[in-house]
Amino acid sequence: MTLTIASRFRGPSSSGNGGYVSGSLAEHVDAAVVTVTLRRPPPLDVTLDVAPADDGGVRLLHDGELVAEAVPGDDAPLSAVPAVSQSDASAAAAEYPGLRAHPFPECFVCGPSRAPGDGMRLFPGRLGDGRTACVWVPSADVTDESGAVPARFVWAALDCPGGWSAPIEGRPMVLGRLTAEVRATPDVGAECVVMGQMLGAEGRKTWTATTVYAEDGQVVGRAYATWITVDA
Repeated sequence: MTLTIASRFRGPSSSGNGGYVSGSLAEHVDAAVVTVTLRRPPPLDVTLDVAPADDGGVRLLHDGELVAEAVPGDDAPLSAVPAVSQSDASAAAAEYPGLRAHPFPECFVCGPSRAPGDGMRLFPGRLGDGRTACVWVPSADVTDESGAVPARFVWAALDCPGGWSAPIEGRPMVLGRLTAEVRATPDVGAECVVMGQMLGAEGRKTWTATTVYAEDGQVVGRAYATWITVDA
C-alpha cells in the first residue's frame, strides 16, 4: 500500500498537515479509536509506503525511514469539549488570532492565506476560558467520488482548533500525536461547530482536546492531541 500527501494538504509550507496525514493513515487501521504518532515532518508529493505492523497498526515510511505510525487507540483520554452555539462560534472566529499573526499561514486547515475551495479555513477564536470555537462548513472540494466527506477531513478539523487554544502564534507548535474517534462524517453544507481546549503544558509539550459537533449537537468526532514546540 502507498500514500501520497499532495502539497495542497500542507501544514507548514514543506510538510503535511498533521491532522490530515493522521486521518489518512488511520483509514488503514481497523479500530474505532486510532492513535497516530508523527515521527518526522510528513513529506509532500512523494510516494510513501504504508506497511502493516504486528500490533494491528500500520507504519508510514519514506525511503525506509519511519514518518508516522498508527495503532488502535484507547478512548480513555477522549472527552467532549463543551460546545457553544453556532452564532457564538462564528463570533469567536471573527477574532481568530491567526488573522493577525500565524506561524503557518498556508496551513490547509487554519491558514488565512488559503482561498475558499482550497483550504478548510477553520479560524478558531479564543473564548477566554481555555477553549476555542469556530464553524466548519464542509464544501464540495473535500468530498470523494461519491460526494461524501471522508473521515480524514474530520481528523483535519480535529487538529488545529486544539493548537490555537495555546499561544501558538508566539510559540509555534506542530502536532506530535493525535488520538481520535470519528463517529460520523458531515454532509456538504452542514454547519459544524468545532471546539478546542487547552489541557496543559510542560516543557516543549502541550496537550489539547478537540470536538466536532454536527448541526443537531451530536458529536461527529473527538480527539486528544500532543503538540511539540518548534523553532519559529
